[in-house]
Amino acid sequence: MNDDVRNLVLGVLAAGISAALGWFARTFLWRRKLRRKQRFFGLPANSECLLVVNRSAGAGDWSVARRDVFALLELASLIKDCEAHAEVIAHDTAQQGFGDRTEFCIGGPVSNHRMAAHLHSMLPGIKVNTDKEPGPDRGAFQIGSERYRWEPGRVEYVIVARLTAHERSRPVFLASGQHSIANQAAVRYLSRHHTGLARKYRDSTFCLLLKVTNSHAYGPDMVELVADVTAAATTPAPA
Repeated sequence: MNDDVRNLVLGVLAAGISAALGWFARTFLWRRKLRRKQRFFGLPANSECLLVVNRSAGAGDWSVARRDVFALLELASLIKDCEAHAEVIAHDTAQQGFGDRTEFCIGGPVSNHRMAAHLHSMLPGIKVNTDKEPGPDRGAFQIGSERYRWEPGRVEYVIVARLTAHERSRPVFLASGQHSIANQAAVRYLSRHHTGLARKYRDSTFCLLLKVTNSHAYGPDMVELVADVTAAATTPAPA
């Protein structure tokens, strides 16, 4: 074998080894990222989770608001990425505890009875004005001493929470907004920022307040974090 052939063979071998190492490195990083995502959402491969859907507040019969359907589709994509499976159930048929399976609960306490139960049991510091009559405080959030009013199409607030009963239980995720477009914004925020949230909160409970601005023009994309309200939300409000 002359020098040219030997150099060619060595070059091919080196290229093959480099390609293999690169593939293994990319696969390792992808799997590590996937495991972190699965851990944060409590969705190991082939696991089951619940999608608890609400009733459209403006409908006489049982139906789901268009924006809440969009939120469910985004959650379905997230669940598929985690290699898990989802069961969709109506809010008034979810008569079971939590912790055995990851749960995603969408909607306000008026249109989603299970959301109302979660807020009452696990986030007692949050009060939602459920008056049906128009008024400045209709739909407002009361968190601790702060009040957050709903201005339809201009300012809409939404609660995003990750709740756990104990260390080994599967989490419950809440997206409870003053309007269905805020619910979709909350799901999108959770999907886009889960890496940073997992790094900051790890497996613990958290509750965030988000604000959706000018949704008539920008839809669910103009979202900002108002505050981490975990302490106030988990502390019972004074009678």
